[in-house]
Amino acid sequence: MFDPVIVPRADHPISRRNIDPEALKVLYRLHEHRHTAYLVGGSVRDLLLGRRPKDFDIGTDAHPYQIKKLFRNCWIIGRRFRLAHIKFGLKTIEVATFRKHLTDVALADDDAAVVVAAAPEPVAQGAPLHRDNTFGTPEEDAFRRDFTINGLFYDIGTFSVIDYVGGLGDLERRIVRSIGDPRVRFVEDPVRMIRAAVMAARLGFDLDPLVIDAITEHRGLIATASPARLLEEYYKILRSGSAEATFRALGRLRLLELITPELKHSVDPVWDSLAQLDRFRQQFQAPPQELTNAILIGCFLVPLGLLRRASAAPGDANDDRLNFGMLPVARRDLERLRQAMQVLPRLKEPNLPPRVARGLAHRPAFGDALLWLDIFGNATDLVAHWREARVARSPAPDEGVEVPGDPPQERRRRRRRRRRRRGPGTTPPDA
Repeated sequence: MFDPVIVPRADHPISRRNIDPEALKVLYRLHEHRHTAYLVGGSVRDLLLGRRPKDFDIGTDAHPYQIKKLFRNCWIIGRRFRLAHIKFGLKTIEVATFRKHLTDVALADDDAAVVVAAAPEPVAQGAPLHRDNTFGTPEEDAFRRDFTINGLFYDIGTFSVIDYVGGLGDLERRIVRSIGDPRVRFVEDPVRMIRAAVMAARLGFDLDPLVIDAITEHRGLIATASPARLLEEYYKILRSGSAEATFRALGRLRLLELITPELKHSVDPVWDSLAQLDRFRQQFQAPPQELTNAILIGCFLVPLGLLRRASAAPGDANDDRLNFGMLPVARRDLERLRQAMQVLPRLKEPNLPPRVARGLAHRPAFGDALLWLDIFGNATDLVAHWREARVARSPAPDEGVEVPGDPPQERRRRRRRRRRRRGPGTTPPDA
């Protein structure tokens, strides 16, 4: 057991005014029913740094179905480890029961101890490790987390910050350090190597030398990660507002060349594209909904000239996506991007006929093309013109949409004539 560092309310900057009100509702209700309830992970880190957290996750000693009994708007998800998702409209607060930490042993089905962390050679050469997810204590849960600055807790009962893993010291030193041996932690989950680089770039922190050495040693394991999961990590980076710095860091760590070798010798247009995306994203507290996956992946595909490869072979039903390195980009996103690129040149034409302009504003790809022009076109006046045109041509909420061929003054609802049911013995009219 470790004695945690406990920082009372008077000695830390976290205020409940800066915590999401729905997250506070969940914390308070768990606490009122005599459950331990902590704000956990990156939200505590960001609040201590004076940043606005992206998510507010909660840890508790309540089991998932105990949580569900307290919240009617709760859904239980997950297979290996059950999580509670509490819905507030479009917002979701994730609540996880504290997990047990397995340091040097993982329990097999027969309760025999199987050593996994004490043998360096199998760890260096083996596949990713899988360990049981079982319920535990707050201390054990802290040691299950990836990096020390993500292992901090905020206690709603005492308004104090609790540190079992040395995260407060690493925040002061501005360093990203692994909880436990990074060589073992990266074998457990190779995606943690990406997250280390992401965190350092986004916060402006340094990577711990042991983390750098472990990435150098085990970077090849990134090829064993799920391609869909890696693609989702790319999308998260692109939405973060620090995409350029993060992908440059991944390039220096030589992870980029393994995931997307097309970026190994990235030309300046790619970095310019990411820098422009970051400038746009930094105007908002949260990623705007209009920033779709199609726009995000276009930041790579368009500067690299890869969009032309995104056409499937005629009649090949299985060829529904483009493989960008290891990343399987969905065809729906590629098609949406292609349509936006087709509309884009028309938006830049100076003397566009009014009829054509009206038609463009109603095309499905118009919104994506206009957003692309806003992010990458350096044409503020042109974007403002098209936005005004779209608003001017939008029908009022109480206006109907005219149907071609119907009289403009009176639209009658077309009804199907019902056939009368005839009783037994009835003779049809033409019989």
